[in-house]
Amino acid sequence: MTHQASQYDLAIIGGGLAGLCLSIQSANAGYKTILFEKESYPFHKVCGEYISKESEPFLSALGLPLEDWNLPSINQLDISAPNGKLHSFHLPLGGFGVSRHFLDHQLYQLAVQKGVTIYTNTKVQNLQFQDTHFEIETDKRQFTATIVAGSYGKKSNLDIRLNRPFVRNKPSNWNNFIGVKYHIQYPHPENLIALHNFKDGYCGISQIEAGKSCLCYMTTAANLQQNGNSIEQLEASVLWKNPKLKTIFKEAEMLSERPLTISQISFQQKKRVENHLLFIGDAAGMIPPLCGNGMSMAMHGSKLAFQNIDEYFGVHRNRNLLESNYEQQWNQHFSMRIQTGKLVQRMFGNESITGFFLNTMSLVPSLSKRVIEATHGRTF
Repeated sequence: MTHQASQYDLAIIGGGLAGLCLSIQSANAGYKTILFEKESYPFHKVCGEYISKESEPFLSALGLPLEDWNLPSINQLDISAPNGKLHSFHLPLGGFGVSRHFLDHQLYQLAVQKGVTIYTNTKVQNLQFQDTHFEIETDKRQFTATIVAGSYGKKSNLDIRLNRPFVRNKPSNWNNFIGVKYHIQYPHPENLIALHNFKDGYCGISQIEAGKSCLCYMTTAANLQQNGNSIEQLEASVLWKNPKLKTIFKEAEMLSERPLTISQISFQQKKRVENHLLFIGDAAGMIPPLCGNGMSMAMHGSKLAFQNIDEYFGVHRNRNLLESNYEQQWNQHFSMRIQTGKLVQRMFGNESITGFFLNTMSLVPSLSKRVIEATHGRTF
């Protein structure tokens, strides 16, 4: 590295929800902030695109005019077993629907407005910690930063360079899922999010902006392999056995020729701090969809990271304290929620177990209320 590298207080690798939210908070506090994103905004991401209302005050405080967007407000949850039997539940907190294509772009524009330096179409190739700062090498130029946050998603070549333990794990029940997302035109009720189960997976549908709906499902890689690695065959032979899903896929207007897909999804535990990097969003650990809302948890994680970064610069200048406090607070807010989500996820995708679980939830309203509340957080 040369001594001519540009210097920043905070560098963020990855410009998804967590990274963009962290950059805006940092810029608002007056810290010199840079963010690297390998794509160019706006772009789509595989995501359920439902945000629980625990996030509304935070997003409004960042400066997003949520009320002006006229987003669908969601307060009802329908879940069907693989045979199509439907169970309905009320969502006490509720949420709203918005696409990542739209929301991430709005956050990107706000970050630029706040003075964040953003390099799009840029990959971080190497990263080294040198006593008091990081040296960052991209495919364009070199930079230095006092603190670096990793917000680059589920898995990156950087994880391999950093030798993060999870990259060495062999495929298992928790680290080999695929995700598939469509945007569709379909008369789905505005206030409803539905989860429809099928063999070894489940599919969610809810409205987003402009009257469109997000149709997103997750299943095992083995399920796809057993269907000739064909998305179309998987849907026709497995998903469509649930009559609710068959109706949606048959009657919906797909708004793109091909779905967006993602592979090698892992829900195995990751550390929130490694090699002095602070990890946020999916880089800190993929959130099971049944935790209520991974989008909200990513944004909340960015707030926890920023609070500790702010204390580092303004109070103690102790990197070890910064790192330990962030790890502790992340676990305090999210560990139980993730464990509950994983437990619920184990109940889904098997016809007999899913049916029994949903019947029990319907018969015991206090149980369903406790489960739903355990998978949702409080406003932050």
